[in-house]
Amino acid sequence: MSVAFNLTNSLKDNMDFINIVGKESGQPVEQCYQCGKCTAGCPVAFAMDYPPHRVLRMVQLGLKENVLKSQAIWLCAGCSTCTSRCPRNVDLAQVMDSLRGLAKHEGVPLDDRARDVSLFYDCFLNTVKNNGKLHELGMMLNYNLKNKHLFKNANTGLAMFTRSKIKFLPAKTKNHRDVAKIFQRVHELEGEAR
Repeated sequence: MSVAFNLTNSLKDNMDFINIVGKESGQPVEQCYQCGKCTAGCPVAFAMDYPPHRVLRMVQLGLKENVLKSQAIWLCAGCSTCTSRCPRNVDLAQVMDSLRGLAKHEGVPLDDRARDVSLFYDCFLNTVKNNGKLHELGMMLNYNLKNKHLFKNANTGLAMFTRSKIKFLPAKTKNHRDVAKIFQRVHELEGEAR
């Protein structure tokens, strides 16, 4: 895929973006020298519109709009293979997570694939916030309801339920209220940081 970018305007206009990504992720994004080891090890690079090393290069160049509209930041599995392979110790998985947060905060419109991934993340985090840990059945029911695919994977869920692989009711941890407080505090800190 060949795309033309106006780099001169991007560097001047988006220097703040480069600094924000570095600060939000806690990563030295400027240290990447594009060796490509992250992309070579990435199990989902084949499905991304931009490979991981190119996403980081676009951050370095201040191409905010292109990066935040990218499917790659939503398709990142967070497996940290890229991080373990990086000779410059840049945690690219953390950068991708920060980019997702920035895209949501900026209200960047998502395509269908990215919207599904974002919705899945939200449903996952909500069940952890409410129960102190993951409740698979509740998460998938919530995801399917919000995604308007009520019976998607119902056969798989039923098979798992009959084999006692998933529980019907959530089992809350004894400190689930503390976990909810952590989520609340993070939400407050995010509001203060913006």
